[in-house]
Amino acid sequence: QVQLVESGGGLVQAGGSLRLSCAASGISFGIFNMGWYRQAPGKQRELVAAITTGGATNYADSVKGRFTISRDNAKNTVYLQMNSLKPEDTSVYYCQARRSMGWVMNDITYWGKGTLVTVSS
Repeated sequence: QVQLVESGGGLVQAGGSLRLSCAASGISFGIFNMGWYRQAPGKQRELVAAITTGGATNYADSVKGRFTISRDNAKNTVYLQMNSLKPEDTSVYYCQARRSMGWVMNDITYWGKGTLVTVSS
């Protein structure tokens, strides 16, 4: 019932740009924090960018100044604008929706299936 569907991945040359989208359904989008994670072969999953329900953002140091996360609550969609792409950005990018339940209950977390971004050099 809950779905997070990523799109926008593909092959791009170093220095190019790409915009990822994550469309959510089955959740009350406005009360979920949203994030983009990536996982390359042989590496751990890492947080790329996050945006809270209130619009506060946070980025991994490796993408600061190059990537921008945004959300459109009317469209139940979160975006990741990626500029000045580098080969080391190559990864599968995953969308996450998370609702914090405070100190008493576990967080509610949902994941998309991922979209592949390949940056050639």
